[in-house]
Amino acid sequence: MNPIAPPDVLSQATAVAHLKPTECADAPLLVRYGGNPILSRDNWPYPINSVFNAGAVRLADGETLLLCRVEDRTGLSHLCAARSANGIDGWRIDPEPTLKGNPRDYPEEIWGIEDPRITYVPELEQYAIAYTSFARGGPGVSLALTKDFQSFERFGVIMPPEDKDAALLPRRINGYWAMIHRPVTSLGAHMWISFSPDLRHWGSHKIILEARRGGWWDANKIGLCSPPIETSQGWLMIYHGVRQTASGCIYRLGLALFDLDRPDVCLQRGDSWMFGPEAPYERGGDVSDVVFPCGQTIGVDGDTIRLYYGAADSCMAMATGSIRSLLAWLDSHSGPERTTSR
Repeated sequence: MNPIAPPDVLSQATAVAHLKPTECADAPLLVRYGGNPILSRDNWPYPINSVFNAGAVRLADGETLLLCRVEDRTGLSHLCAARSANGIDGWRIDPEPTLKGNPRDYPEEIWGIEDPRITYVPELEQYAIAYTSFARGGPGVSLALTKDFQSFERFGVIMPPEDKDAALLPRRINGYWAMIHRPVTSLGAHMWISFSPDLRHWGSHKIILEARRGGWWDANKIGLCSPPIETSQGWLMIYHGVRQTASGCIYRLGLALFDLDRPDVCLQRGDSWMFGPEAPYERGGDVSDVVFPCGQTIGVDGDTIRLYYGAADSCMAMATGSIRSLLAWLDSHSGPERTTSR
């Protein structure tokens, strides 16, 4: 495969930089594809329990690749690639796992690997995959690089347990690589940023977005969804919030905007959720009431976003939106007094 920057990378890095927010409309920000779910266990070429939480990227040839979390019938997860010419249907699925846990060389993967997020890194001419590795100590963040999604350079654990929901920014910030992640500490389950000179050694850890408290939709536990999108206004981040109810948890999506040159600085944070489980395939499944995106692609217009999300930890679905509309919604649903936790 020719490791040139794929079309969606060019859209995010160049075309999106010139977008300006448009006025908000009453229409939904994200419109579900009418043929959802787009992938389920019935599509798989080998026996599995479920497929969900896929990283996404448009390749240099224009095809869409989903690197899906696949839970097999042992209960452990691995990653498997599915490719489509139009990003909607006609998926060609690898006949066997694309990337499996390797507990012999990476004991932190003894209970599987999960929830990949893919970032194309022009400087390296490679894709960086941040994923959750799971072992006795709990979930940690691992990293791998690839040019073709066939061979992988594995870095092992870069953020120790308990940590997950990680994605690498596509370029250095003041000479350092930056990664968004969600450790669970005595302070709570908040979103952090860390920096590295070499992708292996990480420091300068800092909270960038706190889970709210009390009755808020994103109280007590939040985390990054798909990798941040670079716009002229800042890094647009879709994040999930977990609402704890008497009947269980509800996973919904919100928006926040961070400074381009200082991604540790939150500029805006939405005061409500903007997408949540409504459809039957989102309300019922192995884990009900969950929408959980780990990847998106950006159209050649630099504005159209296809968000690929796991539904109820059971299948893959897709929704379409506009970056302009997301930014406009954030403008009208946030303010300086609303960007801090409560």
